Amino acid sequence: MFFTPLAVLLAAVVLSLWQGAAVVAAETAINDWILRYFSPLFAWAGIGFLALLAGIAVSPLGGRIIGGADAKPILTRWRWFAVTLCTTIATGILFWGAAEPLFHLNDPPAMLGLEAGSDAAATFAMSTMFLHWTLTPYAIYTVAGLAFALVYYNRREPFSLSSLFVPLIGQRAHGPVGTGIDIICLYALVAGMAASLGAGLLALAGGVEGIGGFDGGTPLRWAIAGAIVASFLISAATGLQKGIAGLSVLNTWLFFAIIAFVLIAGPTADMLGLSLRGVVDYFQTFIPRNLGLDVDTGWHRQWTIFNWANWFAWAPVTALFLGRLAVGYSVRAFILYNLILPSLFGAVWMTAIAGATIAFDQQSGASLYAVLTAQGPDPVLFRLFSALGGGPVIAGIVLFAIFLSYVAGADANVSAMSALSTHGITPDAPEAPLWVQAVWGITVGLVAIVLVAGGGIDGIRMMSVLGGFPALFVIVGAALSLAVMAVRGRHEAAPARS
Repeated sequence: MFFTPLAVLLAAVVLSLWQGAAVVAAETAINDWILRYFSPLFAWAGIGFLALLAGIAVSPLGGRIIGGADAKPILTRWRWFAVTLCTTIATGILFWGAAEPLFHLNDPPAMLGLEAGSDAAATFAMSTMFLHWTLTPYAIYTVAGLAFALVYYNRREPFSLSSLFVPLIGQRAHGPVGTGIDIICLYALVAGMAASLGAGLLALAGGVEGIGGFDGGTPLRWAIAGAIVASFLISAATGLQKGIAGLSVLNTWLFFAIIAFVLIAGPTADMLGLSLRGVVDYFQTFIPRNLGLDVDTGWHRQWTIFNWANWFAWAPVTALFLGRLAVGYSVRAFILYNLILPSLFGAVWMTAIAGATIAFDQQSGASLYAVLTAQGPDPVLFRLFSALGGGPVIAGIVLFAIFLSYVAGADANVSAMSALSTHGITPDAPEAPLWVQAVWGITVGLVAIVLVAGGGIDGIRMMSVLGGFPALFVIVGAALSLAVMAVRGRHEAAPARS
């Protein structure tokens, strides 16, 4: 559980450094094969998870208390929301919030027949940001986290991903197959975290270079990766309440401050109008857009399936952490705090950040898109804040938020990874030794920096898909287990508290 996935990952890093071009070619071929044959499963899974969670919310299981009627929460509701938000967002919403809508605005799918830069393309871009950053992806985390919370606290199963399958196949889940599942999911999470850290490295490097007026190149990216890894190891050493929870609360307030600044400094009326049109289009096209029925197949795979794969890669091990937080709260509260509230936050964030990006790009003759095509996505977010009159102070706050965002998310997931590969983890002794967390944290940093150096943004996309593919089957299994527990709810959870 510890040495096998670690050895495979380190071998992959060495091979990438030694035979970089050959590794990228092999990754590309595997990536293309996954997208060609399994895109429909990724797409249908997300819709199925939403339907399952809606059914559970109105079922008798919705009122069950995770951990039993006498269980006490380990976090207040505000801290629970902050930790959940920061654990699941990492750096993605910051990096892609400004860069992604520019692609959709200026290069919409040909099948839709939209003129690049038009108001119709702007509506499509905003609708797509809602699609990629609200309900469907959060359903992936919520299904996995809720299934684990119930089997861990209510059924008293071990702290292991194989426990997710006990409702389906009984105690056989803890045999060699279960160990294999844990190993595969550790690999998948490192791939997903490396992809996210890679995006964070690009965003942070772009900001530092923009503020400082220099090109830091690879040394700057190595330095940023080292600072991130060191920071979340320090946070890990201080525990959940002081480390992860404290960072998450601070980071959440920074998020709200950034949203407030953009709404005040930006073209507010244009942003709100665009958001309203985007919401209408989002709900009107929800099923066909999720399934890629009304857009080009290539576009759907490159964007929507890439996003789902990235969320799937994080989901199995993230589920362990999210499930651990939920003790003392009801199943309906879990769905509220892991699906509904983060999705609403994502919609508000995209209204501000993506809305300002789209509006400014339209008004300036695609100047942000010109930066994107000439310099890549790294500097786009900071060019946006410069255009809004933010100055170096606001840019510094945004830089700190990006840094803190990944530290908080990585801290939570490295904590879960380390516990997964350590004997004796229980609700009373939930943390692995710090040296185990240090090894996993350094490994993630190494994979990320090699990924950025070798493949850039395309490498990040491929690593997301490669990590998400095996995790897809694990989360589908977790969803089936959750469905079984919902049907037999009276046997799976403690009585509801009045």
